[in-house]
Amino acid sequence: MKTGFSNEKYRQLQSQSIRDRINQFGGKLYLEFGGKLFDDFHASRVIPGFEPDSKVKMLLEMKDEAEIIIAISADDIERSKRRGDLGITYDEDTLRLIDAFRSIGLYVGSVVLTHYTRQKAADKFRARLDALGIKSYIHYIIPEYPSNVPFIISEDGFGKNDYIKTERPLVVVTAPGPGSGKMATCLSQLYHDHKNGISAGYAKFETFPVWNVPLKHPINLAYEAATADLNDMNMIDPYHLEAYGTTAVNYNRDIEIFPVLQAMFREIYGDSPYKSPTDMGVNQIGNCITDEEVCSEAAKQEIIRRYFASACSVLQGLSDPSELRKIEMIMNSIGLSTADRPVVAAANQRAEETNAPAVALQLSDGRIITGKTTDLLGACSACLMNSMKALAGIRKKTLLIPKSIIEPIQHLKIEHLGNRNPRLHTDELLIALSVCAVTNPLVAEAIDQLNELRGCEAHSSVILSHEDEELFKRLGVNITFEPHYQTEKLFRG
Repeated sequence: MKTGFSNEKYRQLQSQSIRDRINQFGGKLYLEFGGKLFDDFHASRVIPGFEPDSKVKMLLEMKDEAEIIIAISADDIERSKRRGDLGITYDEDTLRLIDAFRSIGLYVGSVVLTHYTRQKAADKFRARLDALGIKSYIHYIIPEYPSNVPFIISEDGFGKNDYIKTERPLVVVTAPGPGSGKMATCLSQLYHDHKNGISAGYAKFETFPVWNVPLKHPINLAYEAATADLNDMNMIDPYHLEAYGTTAVNYNRDIEIFPVLQAMFREIYGDSPYKSPTDMGVNQIGNCITDEEVCSEAAKQEIIRRYFASACSVLQGLSDPSELRKIEMIMNSIGLSTADRPVVAAANQRAEETNAPAVALQLSDGRIITGKTTDLLGACSACLMNSMKALAGIRKKTLLIPKSIIEPIQHLKIEHLGNRNPRLHTDELLIALSVCAVTNPLVAEAIDQLNELRGCEAHSSVILSHEDEELFKRLGVNITFEPHYQTEKLFRG
C-alpha cells in the first residue's frame, strides 16, 4: 500500500508544538483533544501512513509532563448514549479509555461529569468511579452558555463548578464522543486557576479539518462527509485572514463561537492570547504529508465509503436523508461517483451474473477477487476464501474445507441453534479453516495471509449481516455495501 504521511516527523513536530504552547502560557496548558486518541481509523484511511494510534504515541513522547481528564456528559449517561463504532455506552467507554491510557503509561487524573443536573444514572456512575478509586468532579449546566459572558465568568457560572485538581503542566481533556463539554471544562479550569493565582492557557487539538491544506481538498471534504450528521462545514477562517492576510481552514462551530471565546479570555486574562480560532490549534498533520496525490485519492475513497454508509443508514431509518444529500453534494463538487470505487462495479456485476448476493475485494496489488453465494458459503465467506487463496498462490478450485466439515456446522446452526441460514458466516469459515489447518499445510498457509488484507477495499451487493461486517472490520478491510437487503423481511434482528 502506498503511504503519504510521515509518522516520525509528526510525533516530533506535534510534541514540540505542544511544548511551545505550554511555554507560551507560563508552564501550564489545558489541551482540548478532539477526535479519537485511540483507534483513529478515519485519519488512517484518509491519510495513508497515519497510524491509528499516532496521537497516543505522540503523547507518550510527553508522558511525564501529561495527565488526562476524561469529560463525559451526565445527559449522555442518563440516555445510555452509545459509541457507533464500538456499540458500548459512553460510561463504559470511559472505563475502557482509562484502562487503555493506563496500560501504556499515561496518567489519568480524573473524570469530570459535565451538564450535571442530578441525573440518577450519573450519580450511580460517580459512585462506581468512587468505588474503583477514580477521582471525579461535577460541572453544571450554566444558563445562557455561551452567550452571557459576564454571568459565565462569575461565581454563579464557572464558579459553581468543582475545581479539578491537576498536577502536571499538560492537561489533556478528552471524551468518549462529541458534545461532552471538553471546551467548557478547559475554560472553567482557566477561571479557577486564575482565581488561585496559577498561570495557565488553553489550546485545541483537532485532527480535522487540516488548517493548512485547501478548503476543498479531498482530505477536508472527507471530514465534512464523515460529520454530515453534525452538519459541520469547513470554512475559510475570516479572523485569521484579517489578522495575518493568509488563508486557513477551520470549521463553522469554532468560527461562530470565537467572538465569545475572545470575550471569555479577556474576562479571565485581561486580553485574548489568540487572534483567530486557527491560532488556538496546535495540529501539525498538514506539515507531515509526504505525498499529496496519495492522500487525495485515499480521501476520495473515504468520501465514497461514507456515501454508501449513509445510504444504508437512511434505508435502516437511522439517519436523516439530508445527510446523504450533503455527501452527494460533496461528491458532485469534485466530480466523484461510485464508479470511482472499482470494487463496486465488480461486486454488482458478479451479483447480476449469479442472481444472488456477491462481494468483491481489491488486493493491494490491484487484483479484484470476487465471491458468490453458494449452498455452503455466503458471498462474504466465499470472497474471503478466494482472497486468501489468491494471496497464498493456491488455485481457486482447490478445496480447503471438506464438505464433511461444513455440513455438521450447518446441521448445528439449523437444528440446534435456530438459524435459518445454513451458509457459513466469515467467522464460522475461519474457525472451520483453523480446524482443517491441523492436517492441511495449505490451509495454514492461506490463514497466514489474513494480515495482508488490512487496508484492502471491498464491496457487497447487499447489506451485510452484523457478523460479517464486524469480521471485515477486525481484519482491517474497508468494506461498503449497496443499500439493499438480501430478503424482503421486515424484521432484521
